[in-house]
Amino acid sequence: MARVARVTEVIAGSPVGFDDAIKVGFERACKTLRGITGVRILEQRVKVADNKIVEYRVRLEIIFVLED
Repeated sequence: MARVARVTEVIAGSPVGFDDAIKVGFERACKTLRGITGVRILEQRVKVADNKIVEYRVRLEIIFVLED
């Protein structure tokens, strides 16, 4: 059986760290998308204020299989 997948991007942030930002983005994607087969981290950035890191941000590529 042939399968067709789609890719969508999600941007997520966390004050805790990159791992937490990834988890936040993935968990949010799971609420909307079905059939997720993979996640790729495309980019990591930090937000800085007053010479301190205040937020860790990630841009994720979410891969999911389209339903028939």
